[in-house]
Amino acid sequence: MYSKKLGLPLIAASAALLLSTSQALAEPKLEVEMFEASVDGKGDSLGTVTLIAYDEGVLVESDLRKLAPGTHGFHLHENPGCSPIKKDGKTTPAGSAGGHYDPQKAKEHKGPFDVSGHLGDLPRLHVGPDGENAQTNIAPRLKLADFKGRALVIHGGGDNYSDSPQPLGGGGARIACGVVAD
Repeated sequence: MYSKKLGLPLIAASAALLLSTSQALAEPKLEVEMFEASVDGKGDSLGTVTLIAYDEGVLVESDLRKLAPGTHGFHLHENPGCSPIKKDGKTTPAGSAGGHYDPQKAKEHKGPFDVSGHLGDLPRLHVGPDGENAQTNIAPRLKLADFKGRALVIHGGGDNYSDSPQPLGGGGARIACGVVAD
């Protein structure tokens, strides 16, 4: 028999149990500090990206500031570096991060939800007019282990999840980078 006196505490207790179970599934997690990327090297801290393991993939929580308003490409890159690299007389900020993480050699940029593209394609970031970004996305094709010993890179332009009309979604210059610890 249902009792109004017992109903609310029972519902609250059930919700607390579900939340604690969900949190237990969310462990472990990694926190990555993101820095400005420039031809001179690592700049100021821009905030953090937290990576949380789930059965459905990796939850990517960003808490960033001092970014240009608008949409930005966001990717997991193959190397654990954020230093600039000079090649053919041109310096690439965060060039030591290498290319997008692509262990299956897909060689195509198709976004985070298309299984035939780069594994390192992450959901794009949306930055408000105040230069801040706080969002939560899922990277469904990745495990937490895929992130370890690599770099997260934010690009200056948006990302259309395609190699057309520009390669790699049209993200352009690397403006921020953070190394994910092993």
